[in-house]
Parts: sequence; C-alpha cells; structure tokens
Amino acid sequence: PSLFKSYGSAHLLNNFRCSIPATLRFCTFAVSEDDVSKPNSKTLEEATLANQKSIDFTKLDINLLPTVIIIGRPNVGKSALFNRLIRRREALVYNTPDDHVTRDIREGLAKLGDLRFRVLDSAGLETEATSGSILNRTAAMTANVLARTQFAIFLIDVRTGLHPLDQEVGKWLRKHAPGINPIVAMNKSESLHKDPNSFAEAATEALKLGFGEPIAISAETGLGMTALHESLRPMLENYMAKVLDGKSSQDENLSQDNDSSKDDESKLPLQLAIVGRPNVGKSTLLNVLLQEDRVLVGPEAGLTRDSVRAQFQYQGRTVYLVDTAGWLQRGDRHKGPNSLSVMQSRKNLMRAHIVALVLDAEEIAKARRSMTHAEVVIARQAVEEGRGLVVVVNKMDLLKGPRNSALYKRVKEAVPQEIQMVIPQITGIPVLFIAAIDGRGRAAVMSQVIDAYEKWCLRLSTARLNRWLRKVASRHSWKDQGSQTKIKYFTQVKARPPTFVAFVSGNTKLSDTYIRFLTKSLKEDFDMGGIPIRIMQRSVPRMASGSSSKTGQSMGKTVERTPSDKRSSVV
Repeated sequence: PSLFKSYGSAHLLNNFRCSIPATLRFCTFAVSEDDVSKPNSKTLEEATLANQKSIDFTKLDINLLPTVIIIGRPNVGKSALFNRLIRRREALVYNTPDDHVTRDIREGLAKLGDLRFRVLDSAGLETEATSGSILNRTAAMTANVLARTQFAIFLIDVRTGLHPLDQEVGKWLRKHAPGINPIVAMNKSESLHKDPNSFAEAATEALKLGFGEPIAISAETGLGMTALHESLRPMLENYMAKVLDGKSSQDENLSQDNDSSKDDESKLPLQLAIVGRPNVGKSTLLNVLLQEDRVLVGPEAGLTRDSVRAQFQYQGRTVYLVDTAGWLQRGDRHKGPNSLSVMQSRKNLMRAHIVALVLDAEEIAKARRSMTHAEVVIARQAVEEGRGLVVVVNKMDLLKGPRNSALYKRVKEAVPQEIQMVIPQITGIPVLFIAAIDGRGRAAVMSQVIDAYEKWCLRLSTARLNRWLRKVASRHSWKDQGSQTKIKYFTQVKARPPTFVAFVSGNTKLSDTYIRFLTKSLKEDFDMGGIPIRIMQRSVPRMASGSSSKTGQSMGKTVERTPSDKRSSVV
C-alpha cells in the first residue's frame, strides 16, 4: 500500500502479475529495482495535484451538492439503503413482495464517511405496468426526477440472482438517462460472505447488466459501505470541481456560504407539516407549494404511505415541507405499512412548527359538519404539542356553480365558527378555502403559514409586558377586590410557542378564569391569534420587608437594599 501511495497505482500496474488459485485466492505483484529507484515523476505530480484538489464536502452548501438516486425493481432494499445513508430510519421498510411500500420520491442528506450528497429514494420500477396504474405513474415520476439527477445507484438483490426485471430496469435506465453510468450494488450480500464461490457467480452474473463491475453491500448491516464510498468519491469530486469552477477559490466560496448562514440565523427554517384524513388533497397541496409533481396524486385513497419531506425557498426563507400519510380511523388501521404510516405521521406532527390541517369541502357539505372525529383529534394534538395551526379547506371547486352558490357561501361562513367551537383553546385560527387541483392558493397558504410562524416565534420584553399587565388588570371585574391575586411581575421565558410566567406573592394561585382572561387579552392586544399560548405561575415567598424597615427606623440605622432578579435582600 505504501508503494501505491508513493508511486501511483497506474505506474505499478504496468508490472502487475496476478495468480488466483482456486483455494488460496491471493494476488502477487513484482516491482523492479529501477521502478523503485526511478519513480514516474508525472504520476507523482498527478497524485499531488489530486490531493490539492481534495474537496471537503462537509463545508459545502447543501444546494451545491450532487444528487444520487437509488433505483431498482421492487423489494430490493432501496429504502433500507436510503435510511443507511441518511443515518436515521425515515423511509418505511416493510417486506411486502406483492405490494410496494414506497410510492413517492424521498429526499435526504447522505452522510457516507466524509462525503455529503443529496440522495433520493425512488419507487420500485416495473416496466410492464399497465398505463394509468399506480406503478406506471410512479415510473413516470421517477423518470422526471432522474432527468435532474447526476448519479445513480442501481440496486439488485444478490440472493435471488439477476432477475429478468433487473435487465428491464437496466434498459429503462439507458433509455431515460443515457448520460448516467450507475453504480451496480448487490444488496443483501451478508448471506454470501461465507461462500466465495456463490459471491463470484453473483458478481459475474451482474456484469451482464453492462454497467461495469458491481460492489457487494448490505444496507441492513452496513456491509460494503467503504466500497460504495470509494466508488462514489471520484465521481462526486469531479462533479464538484466543475461546479466550483469559475469561482475564485473554494475557500472564498465557503466563506461566502458561512457569511450567508450567519445572516440567516435570524430567520430559522420553517417546519411545515400537512396533515389530514386520506384523500383530502394533501399531496396535491404539496405539489402546488413545491411547484412541481413531487409526490403521486390520484383518486385512490391512501396513495401516500411514506411521509415525504421536501425543502424549498419562499421569499428568502427556507421551508421544510412534510406531506404525511392520511390518518385512518381507529377501525380502519391495519397491521403493516398502514399502521407504520400513522406512527410516522404522528412523529412528523411533533417535529413541525406549523401544522396545516386539510379538510374536504365536498364532505363538509354532505355531512353538514366541518370536522370528523379524526380531524378533531389531529387539531387538538397539534395544539397540545404547542404547534401553530392553519386550517385549509380544499376542493372548493366542487361547490362552485349557480346551483351550489348558496351551499358555497354557507360552507365559508359555518366552517370558521364550528372550528372555534370544537377547538376553544385557540382563538382566531386562520381558515383558507382553496382548490389545489387548479394550482392556485400557494400565495394565500404560505402567507398564513408565515404569519402564524412569526407569531409563534414572537418575543415580548418584560417591561412591555408589565406595562400591559397594569392596563389589562383594570379591565377585569372582580367580585371581591380583597380576594384579588396580585401578580408581582409578568415575563416571557421562551418562544416557539410563546410561554409566559406570572410571579405571584405568597402561596396564592391564579384562578383558571383569570388565566383564560390573560390568555385572551394577550392574543387580542398583541395579535397572537391562531397559536397556543402557555401561562405558568410561580410563587414568590413573602419577605419580611415591612418588619425589617420598621426595625431599621427604630434603631436609627440605614437599611441598604441590593436589587435582585427575584427578591430584595437586606445587607
């Protein structure tokens, strides 16, 4: 290995001799003394230049990173490899030979050693799918995304050997991406590591695909990740060298990225989750917000199984968008992918900053009620978790027309009132009425989402809050002025969501009525409607300040007080 590093592998391979007996399987090579004493200077210069051009992927802007898509036939472990590369279990993995768990394109940031790149998990390809079917639509969506990617990992199942469908996928890849030479990865190779003959046969069979020598990996156990790293690194470095070409230097580019990231610290990325029951138009809304066909849509209920996460820019702000699977009724939950989808949707709800609850206008008109039990559960859980809530009533195009004009008007008037009755914890919940299938409503939805997010991140100074408290206390009517609990001072301890603490004297406590009054007054006076507000109370022990001052006066001594954040101490 030291000779290879010093003199270059290309120079040594000129005098390389390999003998592989059937039992020993080892290689030997001979290097003459002249070769050792007189190394190839050209090879040394190339190696030195390559080291100088080494790129630190960990410091690059994520928008500049190359994109690698994982493709293959169904049930070969694409989602498992996706989870391995992003280092967390985000994509659903379930053994369903007769069904396909992944139907949409998932995107994540891969971390493979010192390499960083964007990785895409695609649906399983079946070239013989009938026109208009789900598999045919997923293949068309994969072809559209493939046109915007730079590299591909062609995954096959080494345990079943080279399947005829693998060859069909290879032909499909040559047709739709002729400029991409994929890396063939034989997955599930942990079962063959004890049998070299079977492994050699599988590798020879994989060569028939015509994409070069395959590598053996195991997405489940992590076997072969080093080989995958070595295969990807030269291609990614060459790509990034072309991307960074034309700029003064890589260091200057990195410094610009660091400066821009510092400027954007005041605008933290917004996490938006789209939730709702199946077939209400969540995926259609996501495509409208992204302005591209990113996820599969159609009349079939329950198309989305994975929670699809995407990133886009809106008015200079980074938005992380999550399209969750439809929440099923308790009796409709089955074991398998559907139950995993519900669990994943709940996790994404807890991660989000703002939750967009999507309702079906046509079902509202038929049922004559705004929200079902499942939708009420979603909304209340979002409020309990402290998330901002925006309600989006979709499919309003189905209520348009001269015959439905009265019904259209009645729905727009009744829905906000009923939502306020069902969720009394929050006042002023924004309600939008759109038709996502027409491609409209993006500006209205994002305007309300950003407005709710800014309120959710609002911070108020203690001085301003205490001035407000003195004014608002006079507006509250007390039955008994003697029983009025006095608040020493009022402060905000955190945002996201806004959380306040009222410090009261002694062991007295604020009544629930007074806390609701303070919450309502905060929302009205500071325009904080539509987001949850939390008010806690802390008791401040009563000081013997009166007796101390009297004692000081009687003894003729001056009492000096040192101010503290919670109490006054006598020195």
